[in-house]
Amino acid sequence: GIEAINPFTGGSVPVYVADYVLGSYGTGAVMAVPAHDERDFEFAKKYGLGIVETVSGRDPETEGASIGDGVLMDSGEFTGLSSAEAREKMSAWLEEKGLGKKTVKYKMRDWTFSRQRYWGEPIPIIHCEKCGAVPVPEKDLPVRLPEVESYEPTGTGESPLADIAEWVNVVCPKCGGAGKRETNTMPQWAGSCWYYLRFIDPKNSSAAWDPALEKGWMNVDLYVGGAEHAVLHLLYARFWHKVLCDLGHVSTKEPFQKLFNQGMIQAHAYKNERGILIPSDEVQTQADGFPIHIKTGDRLERIVAKMSKSLRNVISPNGVIQEFGADTLRMYLMFRGPLDSSGPWDTKAIQGVFRFLRRAWTYVTGGKDSGFAEVVSANLEPLEVTEAIHAAVKKVTQDIDGLQFNTAVSTLMECLNTISGQSASKETLEKFTLLLSPLAPHIAEEMWQRLGHPKSLSYHAWPTYDPALLQKQSVVVVVQTKGKKRATLEVAPDISEVALKALVTETLASTEHKVTEQNRFIVVYQPGSKIPKLVNIV
Repeated sequence: GIEAINPFTGGSVPVYVADYVLGSYGTGAVMAVPAHDERDFEFAKKYGLGIVETVSGRDPETEGASIGDGVLMDSGEFTGLSSAEAREKMSAWLEEKGLGKKTVKYKMRDWTFSRQRYWGEPIPIIHCEKCGAVPVPEKDLPVRLPEVESYEPTGTGESPLADIAEWVNVVCPKCGGAGKRETNTMPQWAGSCWYYLRFIDPKNSSAAWDPALEKGWMNVDLYVGGAEHAVLHLLYARFWHKVLCDLGHVSTKEPFQKLFNQGMIQAHAYKNERGILIPSDEVQTQADGFPIHIKTGDRLERIVAKMSKSLRNVISPNGVIQEFGADTLRMYLMFRGPLDSSGPWDTKAIQGVFRFLRRAWTYVTGGKDSGFAEVVSANLEPLEVTEAIHAAVKKVTQDIDGLQFNTAVSTLMECLNTISGQSASKETLEKFTLLLSPLAPHIAEEMWQRLGHPKSLSYHAWPTYDPALLQKQSVVVVVQTKGKKRATLEVAPDISEVALKALVTETLASTEHKVTEQNRFIVVYQPGSKIPKLVNIV
């Protein structure tokens, strides 16, 4: 029986109380749009309410709610605008009429700040029966945890600190009467939300950081973290930083310049026919190759899952380091795939990286197939070798800047394949070693010393390349149909797409893969360039 007035049309709108509306969303009061919201649509259909379509899409009466953006219809002066344009203009109209204003809402999970445990920063509060909760005076900060041999749980739900009477019982700083320290401690977020600021000035004993140093260093250039940290660290750190900004303690409104979510390394796990995951140490592989659950004898399905302690499928890096070295492990993790993708642990790929590093060591430092002994003091080498190292400098530099470590590794592998067995100048060997150093720092430092440098390569400038040496006379383009290679063409690197399609059509004209009008060409270019790499005919 209650009605509200639509400010845009002046017409009345019935008001309903519905349990599907989120009380935490805005004010808890929302404008229902049954033609363009699935839950509003179901509500309107059930109670026979009018469904007015205002954004072009499918017919709501026969096809259900149209929830995507589109073009406005039957919307007065806003008819014909796109959804994005209409949102801006409608917000401006409401502000102009004094009926509302556009605002940004931040959603934040409730933050349970206190913990019932021994470790963690003590909360600097003293409880007094007379004065209530009293802050610890600044001269007595920081409050330190007591040195104890045991911090067993109390069994009462209280922090283990509650049982340490000599630490808990203190004098109230306000009235001088009996007081008790707060025994809950802060969570790890209390430190990790601002540690990047302390890193700027870690030994400062008079302040958290020097304001001049903070202004010189902030913002943090890159934040790398898993998507699971989006709330429990990233959002809280931003919240903490904004408070510090409002208080005038930091010079930037945001702490981090750029966010990158890395993928997860996965491992094989097992599940039974009910979908229950079985720990790896409870699985036995039979002679026929099928895994079974040792306890029940049930046959299991082998899957790829997140490494976790509960599944006992975590792979320790120690074994890999002992067998192959830390550089191999580090480089394998980069070579595994794009940094933001998840994928399974692959022992065979680790061996491939190890073989590459061994070949690189041999080539640069001397030995079979090495160019080191011949021309380490000369500046003469085949043009192919010079072009290969200059191309590698350009590509590896771009890849590292773009966090594309997997393609940086593959570029160095391709470069080594090209120059192996050929003479190389000392300059080329140095460039190769410098390119390798961010990916495999330990072996690169050893190689750098073998090349006659007593000082660490970290003091040497990053290598540069000559663009003139990258102008190849021709490139090889692969032609494929139905996903299979049908031909290779040697073409000029700046060939136009029209000329390339004509050449492909001519090449395949006399084959069973002749191009027809129904076919579509997809040209794939080398990363970051307009040099063709592959033509796929669909």
